[in-house]
Amino acid sequence: MTIIEIADRLIQLCAVGQFETAQKELFSDDVISIEPYATPEFEKETKGLQAIIEKGNKFQEMVETMHQLTVSAPLVASASFVVSMHMDVTMKGKTRMDMNELCLYKVKDGKIISEEFFI
Repeated sequence: MTIIEIADRLIQLCAVGQFETAQKELFSDDVISIEPYATPEFEKETKGLQAIIEKGNKFQEMVETMHQLTVSAPLVASASFVVSMHMDVTMKGKTRMDMNELCLYKVKDGKIISEEFFI
């Protein structure tokens, strides 16, 4: 897959909440995920596809209601792309939140090798 095909497929899957499918299909086995900061729920850096899938499952378990999820068109360079992701979400036991992130993905040999989130 080209980087544009990878970006388009990621957007297609994430826009409908199919994050794990996107990860299994598009991420390398040794992918790295970097959060903007460490929280009690998540470490700043997660290494490996299985650990990232588990992190995603943990996040999904924390969600009470996903009111809206949108992903922008990608901005693509030769080995990376960025999208903006917006989630209007109510987390269990918390108030409704409006979450906006820039998501930077680096690609090598047809797979995403890293993702980093910026708020």
